[in-house]
Amino acid sequence: MLPSLFLPLAGVLFLGGFSPGSFVWAALGVVGSVAFSAVRWATFTYRIAGDRMELTRSLISRSVRTIPLERIRGVDVSAPPLHRLLGIAVLRIDTGAGGDDKQEGELDGVTVEEGERLKAVLLWHARARTARRVQAEAASAPGSGELTAANATEPTTSATVRHEAGDALPERVFFVLPRKWLVYGPLSGSYLLTPFALVAGAVGLAFQWGGEFKIDRRVVMGAGEWLWERPPLLAAALVLLILAMPVVGVIMYAVFNWDFTLRASEGYLITGRGLVTRRSVSLERRRVRGFEFVEGLVERWAGFGRAWAIVTGLGDSETRGQLLPVAPRDTVLDVVGEAIGPVATGLRPHPPAARRRRLFRAIFPWLVVAACATAAAMFWSGLWWALAAPALLLALLGIPLGLDRYRSLGHTYDGSRLSVRSGSLRRSQAVVEKRAVVGWTLSQTWFQRRVGLLTVTAGVGAGTGGYAALDVDEAEGPAFAAEVTPSWLAPFLVSEDPIRENPPSGESATLGAAAPGAPGGARPSGEPPVRGRSSSSGEPPASPGDSGNG
Repeated sequence: MLPSLFLPLAGVLFLGGFSPGSFVWAALGVVGSVAFSAVRWATFTYRIAGDRMELTRSLISRSVRTIPLERIRGVDVSAPPLHRLLGIAVLRIDTGAGGDDKQEGELDGVTVEEGERLKAVLLWHARARTARRVQAEAASAPGSGELTAANATEPTTSATVRHEAGDALPERVFFVLPRKWLVYGPLSGSYLLTPFALVAGAVGLAFQWGGEFKIDRRVVMGAGEWLWERPPLLAAALVLLILAMPVVGVIMYAVFNWDFTLRASEGYLITGRGLVTRRSVSLERRRVRGFEFVEGLVERWAGFGRAWAIVTGLGDSETRGQLLPVAPRDTVLDVVGEAIGPVATGLRPHPPAARRRRLFRAIFPWLVVAACATAAAMFWSGLWWALAAPALLLALLGIPLGLDRYRSLGHTYDGSRLSVRSGSLRRSQAVVEKRAVVGWTLSQTWFQRRVGLLTVTAGVGAGTGGYAALDVDEAEGPAFAAEVTPSWLAPFLVSEDPIRENPPSGESATLGAAAPGAPGGARPSGEPPVRGRSSSSGEPPASPGDSGNG
């Protein structure tokens, strides 16, 4: 708790003018906090009881949090700097509750050895409970009794999963980050902007805490104005920040990804990384539903990329689901293909109308800004030319940007996994297993309707919750969804019936419901025309007096 008290105690001392009374209050705050932490530590216990883990806290009122072992989907062991100094770690239990700490278990302050031992025990027990539940469901299935009786005298095969403590299944290492690859840090845009973020943070801190540190805001503003009035010094400062970008990028990359390791053990994908704060994350492999391959603009130019796992019920997937940091593209695809599955190739292109939309959205907003700024410069003040020129330049740059965004569009389905790709400055390709799809959303804006396009979003109970194929053809979109899950889309796909060209008076045009497996809503040959909805659910066909609203 002591590091979190630094700023409040500093505020007490500054407000008190470093008088003896302020030191007394600061000392009382430290003693009270230490005593409170000691009591919390003494009144907190944890244990594994049967098929659950119990976390008990009895500081003032007694509370018991129960975590079923079969609900545990991963265990995260991290060691911040102070914890590493003291030889302890923080163990967090992921139960698929969306990453909210209030719904997960946390043991803050166990020894490193206890954390690793408890991690192994929890993962073993969680897998054992799940395996026993699956075996019980299989035994209760119809016809399982004869199969069990027939195999009752057979010895246990190697396929039988054992979960007793002490089992040592072989461990497989997929990837270890070489130290020389730390120079790839500057390829990540977030690391490159660190110097500017530090300067902005320092300015914000000066404005927010300037009063406590006896720094007048006018002094900070005066320093900024003094630097602004001296262009050579301002340019030199910008050059220093730009030169510091790659250096800071390497440092930040090393801090977060030092000794990055991806391995498989006991049915889990385990990643370990970090220089200052060492972190180990376990992902249950049977809950992995795919992966997302991401390339920034600079990364694509240099042939690099990153990858995240798409896991059901995983909170903070951008951090906890990371499979590989910035690394050569071929290496990322090889490692991810070995650990999860290969990336889908042969993406289907999108229609030319999608290219026009990409160009329009990349160029038109800046043209509007340039036109407005030009009008203001001509009829109001010449200072507006400073805005018109950059806006016009950005509009020109929008041409290659829009074309690249169109080339990045694509979608495909190989019979077991679907893949969608989009983006330019940050191009992302998601590869998702068919079993992960739980629904579809087909949406059209007013502009999309005018050009015959729509967006198809596959609802997935993992990752971000949905992955979209942008601006596909109106006919291709439903066909793509029906290709992945034909039985879901069949009742909704309809087409005009070419046989009954002259329907009786008072009836609407005859529509034929798409049968499962009939592409595009076409009626299988040899079957009579059907009015309204398909009667595959056992309902009788619509009577002649019905209005045929299918």
